[in-house]
Amino acid sequence: MTELRRVLFADDEADIRTILSLSLGTVGGYAIRSCTSGFEVLREVHGFAPDLILLDVRMPDLSGPETLIALRKDRSSAKIPVVFMTAQSTLAELEQCLIPGLTGLIVKPFNPMTLAKDLLPFCAPRASYRPGSQDILHA
Repeated sequence: MTELRRVLFADDEADIRTILSLSLGTVGGYAIRSCTSGFEVLREVHGFAPDLILLDVRMPDLSGPETLIALRKDRSSAKIPVVFMTAQSTLAELEQCLIPGLTGLIVKPFNPMTLAKDLLPFCAPRASYRPGSQDILHA
């Protein structure tokens, strides 16, 4: 298993970023970088060198899926595990989030006290991507 030390996350809602900062930084002990948009993630990813990227699915300007596509096109970020966060609740809505290159999906609301630990399985090495093989975590 790859060790998880550094997490880069993006959400356009300030309260979610605050919860993520407390959950991953204070409770989890990870080095964290908080972003407000997909564009900011693309600017920060190289300098911060995260072990995992956590993206809100619906963000203005550049969505989580659009950010993931850009990350996968860049050789230096192509292998970083990317997990989406979404408030979508129906199976059809969740299935729309599952795109090639995605490592996993977390449904909001998540448990902030266990989120740091809940992300660990997403850092496990995978032989190869198979459509429909992503992990879905329901808090």
